[in-house]
Amino acid sequence: MDARLEAIRDTVLARNPGEAEFHQAVTEVFESLGPVHDRHPEFLEGAVLERLCEPERQIIFRVPWVDGAGRVQINRGFRVEFNSALGPFKGGLRFHPSVNLGIVKFLGFEQIFKNALTGMPIGGGKGGSDFDPRGRSDAEIMRFCQSFMTELYRHIGEYTDVPAGDIGVGGREIGYLFGQYKRITNRYESGVLTGKGISWGGSLVRPEATGYGTVIFTEEMLKTRGRSFDGQRVVVSGSGNVAINAIAKAQTLGATVVACSDSSGYVVDEAGIDVALLRQIKEVERGRLKDYEARRSAVSYVEGGSVWDVDATVALPCATQNELDGDAAARLVRNGLLAVGEGANMPSTREAVAVFQEAGILFGPGKAANAGGVATSALEMQQNASRDSWTFAHTEERLTEIMIGIHDRCAATADEYGDPGNYVLGANIGGFVKVADAMLAQGLI
Repeated sequence: MDARLEAIRDTVLARNPGEAEFHQAVTEVFESLGPVHDRHPEFLEGAVLERLCEPERQIIFRVPWVDGAGRVQINRGFRVEFNSALGPFKGGLRFHPSVNLGIVKFLGFEQIFKNALTGMPIGGGKGGSDFDPRGRSDAEIMRFCQSFMTELYRHIGEYTDVPAGDIGVGGREIGYLFGQYKRITNRYESGVLTGKGISWGGSLVRPEATGYGTVIFTEEMLKTRGRSFDGQRVVVSGSGNVAINAIAKAQTLGATVVACSDSSGYVVDEAGIDVALLRQIKEVERGRLKDYEARRSAVSYVEGGSVWDVDATVALPCATQNELDGDAAARLVRNGLLAVGEGANMPSTREAVAVFQEAGILFGPGKAANAGGVATSALEMQQNASRDSWTFAHTEERLTEIMIGIHDRCAATADEYGDPGNYVLGANIGGFVKVADAMLAQGLI
């Protein structure tokens, strides 16, 4: 790392103790930016990095609610509004027991660059709660969401901060959140949340967008080496919304997705994952992946373990941060891996990324490869602002154009800065320069 940037990074880490994921995200970006500051000393003079690493606003609040047994429960809510140089804060809400301030800050920091790469006028933010929706009734989830929005509503708005869904927050949760926002404010402000139902302001393709976008980006990487998804053997981690739609898109392009996972284990289906069955189990029945084995022949379910033990030519980590470590990366490389496209946020550890890059594996970092979700959220905002509704085909075409543009921007930036094929460097520099230019243009903000 450039010595000038290392000193800034060390100060950032010292000011934010105990936030390991945020430290990891900051370090990964700083490692790419030395060449930028050689060309643009004004970024150092204007303390752009110091300002970029300090959120504009950090909101932490209590969320009291009553469970199905009549007991009062208390959770903690977060919203980190990180940077609005390019537009209103934009980023998802995550409901998961692992959520804490450091997790939300890492996600919000990554979101700044991801949103910049889309070319859309949106800034970076993130939020959520340590609430666990798993095993809760619809009524309990509704009460929690209503309590959460009772505080959050005063901090958001279509020109201020526009949350969306993330892990644990799907269409059901967005509906409850939007209903409470409307009830409190007496406004039907469609653009305040994205990921809404199609019949009340949502966008077609939004549920599919992150998974589809990851595959589109990875396909573009494969094309640079004269390959495609056709005939590839693919392993996907996770079995939630992003994973399911990544599986579906990869298989429409001719790949065979042989494995996916959940928090309890993974399933191997050599004939290719049955997407319709997987959707039924995970989205309709809200069941576990082990139920897949009982309803499909010639399938093996492995309790625990790592899905990365399964041989693959393409890996799509779509579950959560730091799920793919250096040892797993080395196994994948030994077993013939060609490409990795991150459908989750920072799912590969720094050691894993180093293994992939040293082996010459095509590697699409999450801030580029999984930007399809937020890009389509911005398209939903466009439709809401114009009181319009687009067809699935038109929206998917727009998504494809955006993802190809992100790929090409990352590739061109890597070439420009002397490291062809390094999508990590290309994504970090490409996103940073756009935000840094805007920050300088707007004065000391």
